[in-house]
Order: sequence, then structure tokens, then C-alpha cells
Amino acid sequence: MEKSFLVQAVRGMNDVLPEQIGGWQLLERVTRELFAAYGFEEMRVPLVENTALFKRAIGEFTDIVEKEMYTFTDSGGDSLTLRPEGTAGVVRAAITNGLLRGARLKLWTSGPMFRHERPQKGRYRQFHQIDVEAIGFAGPDVDAELIAMTARLWRQLGITRVKLKLNSLGTSQSRRAYREKLVAYFRQHESVLDADSRRRLEGNPLRILDSKNPEMQAVVSAAPLLTDHLDPESREHFDALCAMLAASGIDYVLDPRLVRGLDYYSRTVFEWVTDALGAQDAICSGGRYDGLINQLGGDATPAIGFAMGVERVVELISQAGMPLTQPPPDVYVITSGERAQRNTLALVEKIRDELPQVRLHVNLGGGNFKAQFRRADKSGAPLALILGDGEFERGVAALKPLRQETGQSECPLSELTARIPAILKDLAGLSHAG
Repeated sequence: MEKSFLVQAVRGMNDVLPEQIGGWQLLERVTRELFAAYGFEEMRVPLVENTALFKRAIGEFTDIVEKEMYTFTDSGGDSLTLRPEGTAGVVRAAITNGLLRGARLKLWTSGPMFRHERPQKGRYRQFHQIDVEAIGFAGPDVDAELIAMTARLWRQLGITRVKLKLNSLGTSQSRRAYREKLVAYFRQHESVLDADSRRRLEGNPLRILDSKNPEMQAVVSAAPLLTDHLDPESREHFDALCAMLAASGIDYVLDPRLVRGLDYYSRTVFEWVTDALGAQDAICSGGRYDGLINQLGGDATPAIGFAMGVERVVELISQAGMPLTQPPPDVYVITSGERAQRNTLALVEKIRDELPQVRLHVNLGGGNFKAQFRRADKSGAPLALILGDGEFERGVAALKPLRQETGQSECPLSELTARIPAILKDLAGLSHAG
């Protein structure tokens, strides 16, 4: 006999079960309302893009492009990639749909991203991001607003164990001058560099500063600082941003080693981190990418954005003790008899039409009264609506409170939509009084 075959989920790609969904829904609801209040509009972009988009946008010497992308060749011979991040797709969409043309755009999108990493808590192969982009804004005021918006989001979600790290990468020109100094420095210490860092020495030496190899921390810590080599315009931009944050009461830590893992960043980079999630401490990261749109074929346009890790933020929401469970039904409908079974659905749908704010759960799958009352009690509903053949013959329904000993009553079917809200209000009052 063949062994039964159980299909497993792909490693690093997780189900989100009903008991876990509350934090996701809370985050989605709060961000949607908050972004709208700041003037951001939602857009949606494909999960699959041409591979060349990510190679050009993210950088060929990044871990993402070199090691982590899910890339395949389709039947037409095109190289396609499951999106590993959101910014490149949003920028591509803005260019190809003619959204730029001197416009100033405030956009956001969300959904799954894919990277072939070693799965661990807070780092998955399918993960979800909320991605926010402000395109066409050159000054530090938009940098400050994005950071202020994320600070407000943490407050609304009850998240307190977060810290803002801030740095400036300067312009591409100032980075080129800094790059020469950095390469010269690391060449003097090439013997202690690991294989990845030696490979990056020619392609992208700034990524060496982001190395997590503990054996290299001493040489990385002693490397020249990019902030000491900023061009005057970038310095002015960064100083203005810091002044705005200070005036707004937003605390930050200057981190000259914060370089971010994507090549397209310039000037402001920032990262919200937490000490509540173990090794995966970054929950929201972003910065300016003033050269990316031109690099992808559009007109030179300043821009800034950030990406928020949904799974990590949901974990912080859970730790903060926010109420995440689905509310119980207001009314549980119990039925008995053929006539009742035939007519209950129409009656309940009429009640839903007239009382859309009332949550009704109908007993499905039969069962005697004892079993149905047991389900009603388990549902958490404060009120049971009882509909049997006899009730339909007399044109009434029985109403029985499930949490208080106030007795069962009858109500004409035509008056249910008037009586149910009043009874629920009385029961809520008794519950609070108790």
C-alpha cells in the first residue's frame, strides 16, 4: 500500500491562520487610514517583473541580486523574477504609465515579496511589506514627514520599543570620492576581509560596511566615515532634516555605518529598529533614491521611500497587547424544523439588510437544541434568536439572553429589526453593570 502523501508548505513561506490574522488586519486598517491622512494614494504592481529591472535598480553586487532572487525563464525565453522588494516596481509603473511628467506623487503599495534566504524568525522566503514612496520632492521636508508619519504609526499601534537610526550617503559624486578612500583603506587590510568583502571591494565597497561577520568588525569600525566626506549640499540637506526632527520631538541616533543594502539610495537613509525581536531588529527602512528614476529610463526625479516588514510589525503589535481577536457575534440564530430551515435564511438576510451593524451567526449543519445552544454559548454571542416551525406558524421569534438570567421572550417577526438593537443595548448595560 502506498504511503499517504502530505503536501507541505514551501520552506520559508508561511500560512497566516485565523487566530493570527487580527494583527495583520489592524496594521492594514491603521496604515490605510494614516497614509490617506497624509495624502498618499494606494497603487498595486505585479508580483513578477523583468529580471533586468531589479539588476539595474538594486545593483548586481548586492546579496539580493547575486544570491536571493527567485528568477526563472518563461516559455517565451524572457528572464522574470518574483519581486524581492517594492520600490523598483513602483518606479517602473510610474515611468511606464506616464505618471511623472513633472508630477509630485505620494504612493503606497503592499503585498508579498520573495527572497531565497535561510528562513529564521522574522526572515522568510515569502514575506510581506508595506511600501511608501514620495516622488518629485527634493527638499528635506518630505524626508521629515515620512519619518514623522512612521513615528505616528508606532504610537497608534501601541509600539514603544523602537529606535530611529539616521545617516546620509551624500550624492553619487561625493560617494565616488569617498569610495576611493574606502577602497584604499580596505586594500591595506585585505588580508582580514572575508570572501564576500573581497569580491565587493571592486564592485560595491560600501556594502562591506554592512558586513555582519564578527571577525571583521574591528577593521570595519576603523574605516573612514562617509559623513566626514559629504558634499556641502548633502550636508545642508541632512542638517535641515535633523533640525526638523528635533523640533518635532522625534528622537534619533546618528549611525555613520548605516548604508542600506540597496545600491539606489542617496543622501538620507533611515531605519527603525527594535530590541524586541532578537537578531532581526529592523522593522522599517528607507531613504532617498534621487538617481533611480533616471537610471531606469525616466527623467531625473528626486524621490524617497521606505518599506515596512509586516511580519515583524505584527509581532510587535502582539507584544504590545493590542486587542486582535475578532469580535463575537451579537446574535446566534438557532433553528429547528423543515419550515424553519426553509425560511430562516431569507429572514436573517432581511435583518442583515436593515441592521448591517449587527453581527449574526446562523447555526449550520443541524443539531438538536442542546447542541445548538452549546455552539451559541461557545460563539460568545450575548443573544440567541430561536426559530422553529412553531414560531414561524405564529409569526414570532424567541429571543433568549445567553449571558444574563433575564428570561426568554417572544417578538413578532415584523418587529425584530426594531427590538434586536434595543435588547442588545440593554444586555450591554447589564454586562457593564455586572
